[in-house]
This record gives sequence, structure tokens and C-alpha cells, in this order.
Amino acid sequence: MMQLQNDRYLRALLKQPVDRTPVWMMRQAGRYLPEYRATRAIAGDFMSLCKNPELACEVTLQPLRRYPLDAAILFSDILTIPDAMGLGLYFGEGEGPKFQRPIRDFMDVVNLPIPDPEQELRYVMDAVRTIRRELNGSVPLIGFSGSPWTLATYMVEGSGSKTFSIIKKMMYSEPEVLHMLLDKLAQSVVLYLNAQIAAGAQSVMIFDTWGGILTPRDYKEFSLSYMQTIVNGLTREAEGRKVPVTLFTKNGGQWLEVIAATGCDAVGLDWTTDIGNARSRIGSNVALQGNMDPSVLLGSPERIRQEVQSILDSYGQGSGHVFNLGHGITPDVDPERAGVFIDAVQSLSRTYHLDTTAE
Repeated sequence: MMQLQNDRYLRALLKQPVDRTPVWMMRQAGRYLPEYRATRAIAGDFMSLCKNPELACEVTLQPLRRYPLDAAILFSDILTIPDAMGLGLYFGEGEGPKFQRPIRDFMDVVNLPIPDPEQELRYVMDAVRTIRRELNGSVPLIGFSGSPWTLATYMVEGSGSKTFSIIKKMMYSEPEVLHMLLDKLAQSVVLYLNAQIAAGAQSVMIFDTWGGILTPRDYKEFSLSYMQTIVNGLTREAEGRKVPVTLFTKNGGQWLEVIAATGCDAVGLDWTTDIGNARSRIGSNVALQGNMDPSVLLGSPERIRQEVQSILDSYGQGSGHVFNLGHGITPDVDPERAGVFIDAVQSLSRTYHLDTTAE
């Protein structure tokens, strides 16, 4: 394999010295870029884009051509596993994901297969291999999955939800059915992420988008415990170096200590948590990723730079911070504003690493 020319991102996740704070953006390959929209039009629709390894590679690389980012993230969707389980994923025009065959009862769960990543999800692994080849060692590639709880919410609700009443009814009235579903999903995610690592992903991230809708007790029982299972089952070394794992629970700021205690390498933060506070709570154990409000990118260049400076000040000196947005970049952001953000991190963060001996 090619020697990595820029490993700042991996080093920061492992709290090793870096010359500046590495930066990438959630959803950096996405609808805010005109070149992404053009490629998606060629593919025909979103899932056709995901399932075409060459086009998935193309949109993964597009933001790297525009911006000096420190990592690429696989272009895919968190719902690939439920789709491979046969639930009939589709996207209505202008709508979010929906399933033709949602999970509603015990027998639905019993009949769910655990997908073979190199069979039913081969297109994802082919995309990983293609992207690694095309990156040619320039920056690391991040693989990812949705968390079992987040996948289950879509599978049981049949689509996105504001109230989550169907899955919460299952959680409170038939918890044993939900636990069986979550266990199958945890097994599936371990296989899926380990296959991504074998195909060339150099770091992996678990997106727990809906963990924050739970009570503290239910979060630990129905979300965190299954992410713990995944962390325990992951390949943590490949190609002669560690493969860091990042856990991100949106609206999970109150649970940082128990998230860090899973043995993950990094904890993702949304913008509702102060990063300096998070560092004082758990930063001696893990790296932190985040956490600028994506809506700041709708502000003026000066306002964007102020926010970057504020977050760098809050985190303070030293490694262990991967600068990112607190969630995905939104489609209404001007690509030039995203460039201002990335340039600001690169130019302003060097002074926070002067006491290190980074190469």
C-alpha cells in the first residue's frame, strides 16, 4: 500500500502530535457542491449513485479537489445494511428515506438475514477499494456505519420520524423484540465495518443520529450497549497501523463519559456541547471531533473565522482535536464559505500546536 502523505487526521485521533488541527466536514461530498449534483444527475438517483463504485468514488474525491481537507469519507448511506436485509429502501422525490417493508413484529425480526458484506454489500466494498486506489496515499479514508439504534429507528418507523412513537412503543411494550433486532444489527455492523477496513478504510465512524431522543437509562440499554459490542468486535489494526474508531451520538453531550468508556478512540460532538468542557470531562481518555454549528457557514467570512477561533480557543493547546462541523454541511451553503472555514482552521490552528514536536 502507498505510504500516507498526510496522516494528521489519524495522528490526531490517536492524540499524537500534529503541526495543525486536521479538518474534514460531515457530508463534505454532497448537495452543496454543483459537481456533486451533476454526478448525481448522471447516476439518476441517490441510491444508484451509492451503488455505482466509480461514481461513488468520483463524489468522494470532489471535495478534495476543491479544498485541502485532511481526510476523505466514503460516499454511501447509513441505510445500506437495512437495504441489504431486504426492507426495500427507496427515496421519494424531495423526501427522506422510506422502507417498503418495515419491521413491525417478532417474526419480521426472526426472518431478517445478516448481510454478507462482500455479497449483498459488495458495491460498498468496491467503492472503498476504488477510492483507496484513486486517493493514492494523499489522505486517509474514513469508513462508516449507522449505529444499531439509529438503523432500527428507520427500520421500525419505516421512514424518518418526529415522534419515534412506533419504535418507542416496541421499546416499552416488547423490549425483547427490539433487543433481538439491535443484536442482529450490531452483528451486521461489525461485519460491515471490518469488511470496509479490509477493503482499505483507515478509520471508521459510527453515526448514532437518534441516540439523543432516548432517556439516559434507555440510551445505555438500547443504543450505547450495542455500540460497545461493535467497538469490541472491530479490527483495530491494519496495514501496520491502528484503525481509530469514532463514536458520534447527536445530542449526546450529557453522556460523554460513558461514550468515552467504550474504548473508542474519539468522540464526536455536536454544537450543543462546549468542546473545552468536553475536553475537561473526557479529553484525557479520547480525542474529540467537532463541533461547529453547520449554520455558521451561512454567515460572513469574518463570522466563520471568529467561530473557528472560538472553538480552537475552547479546545486549547495540543493534539487530540479533529475539527469538524457538529453535523452535516447543509445543501444551502455556498462552497466558497466552506473554503473559508477550512482555510481558517488551517491558518489559525498552528499556534495551538507549537509546543509539540510534530513531523
